[in-house]
Order: sequence, then structure tokens, then C-alpha cells
Amino acid sequence: MIRLEVYGKRDCCLCEEVKAILVKVRREVPFDLREVDIEAAPELYATYKERIPLIVINGRPAFKFRVDEETLRRRLAHEPA
Repeated sequence: MIRLEVYGKRDCCLCEEVKAILVKVRREVPFDLREVDIEAAPELYATYKERIPLIVINGRPAFKFRVDEETLRRRLAHEPA
């Protein structure tokens, strides 16, 4: 199955927008979704504080800041399960 991680934090409006798109697309294209709270560890926050939301698909960065629904669908269609 495709693994998708979203790096973000609480009270981040861009993060909430991205998560809503991910949930919508996930209804049609199955993938494992893992949310990573960058505030959970100082090293995560230091690394990602200026880069969220960051979407990683199968271990590779795929989107930063915004996600286009159609582009995400096309990207997922080309990923090995």
C-alpha cells in the first residue's frame, strides 16, 4: 500500500486544508496516512518549521505548502503499492 505522511502542527490553517484534500482523495485512492506533529520533538520542529505542511509519499517529498487534488491523484496513480 502507498504510504503518505503529512508533516504539520496544530493550529496551522494550511495543514488543515491539506489534510481535508488528503481525506477526500483517500476515499477514492487508498493509501496509509500518517500525520507527523512537528511540535512533538525539538529536532522535528527545527527541521520542518518553515516547510509545513510537507507531504511525503513512499519516503520521498512530494508537496510543500499546498496540494492540488488532481495532481495528487495523478501522483498516487504512478506510485507502487
